[in-house]
Amino acid sequence: MARVLADTAWPAVPPGVLVLVPVGSTEQHGPHLPLDTDTVVAHAVARRTADALAPGPHGPPLVAPPLGYGASGEHADFPGTVSIGHDALRVVIVELARSLSRWAGRVVFVNGHGGNTATLDTALGLLRAEGHDAGWTGCEVPGGDAHAGRAETSVLLHLAPERVRLDAAVAGDTRPLAVLLPELTSRGVRAVSPSGVLGDPAGASAEEGRRAAESMVATTVRRITAWTCDARGRLTDPAHPKAVRR
Repeated sequence: MARVLADTAWPAVPPGVLVLVPVGSTEQHGPHLPLDTDTVVAHAVARRTADALAPGPHGPPLVAPPLGYGASGEHADFPGTVSIGHDALRVVIVELARSLSRWAGRVVFVNGHGGNTATLDTALGLLRAEGHDAGWTGCEVPGGDAHAGRAETSVLLHLAPERVRLDAAVAGDTRPLAVLLPELTSRGVRAVSPSGVLGDPAGASAEEGRRAAESMVATTVRRITAWTCDARGRLTDPAHPKAVRR
């Protein structure tokens, strides 16, 4: 099982160890998924990645407590959403990495919320410019719908089935995210989808979620192992033309 930082006494923390920091959100995920869906996914991917990675020279990776608040302003019109915004999130990420770097080796932020992307780019770009050995990667389901649809519902059915309310699931706006994005940015999710769903949960299954989770973990393991970063601190696949190894 993954070594969990919060369960560890300080003498058992090896200097130079790789630390994974899950980053999620507290925001609406339709009428059928919990508010911490993104955090649950990021935390699970980080733990399973830690299990799958070969131990480094300083021992197995450590998984830090998840950061459960993110930049979720587009969901602010839904009760339950708690957003700290881009500025506060950037400061938190930067200070977390600076603090971790006093004793850790590499630091990887494992992100479960798309709304955090721009902030992670800015924060990790700054951290790498300061010389910190840090990067970030996202938990994406290839071909998945935008928010609280079939992809996320399937993943939660795999990770936490007791927390999914399938009887309350409804279809939302099913247009591709690229089409929806300008309206989401200007008006927020509720103006586009009163239910908060962007996609359609119909057909979701735990088996589909298992395959998606395995894919996310495999991608995260591959990127951390290769350790190729772009200018924004994104860990990328080794063959990516703009990636640089450091």
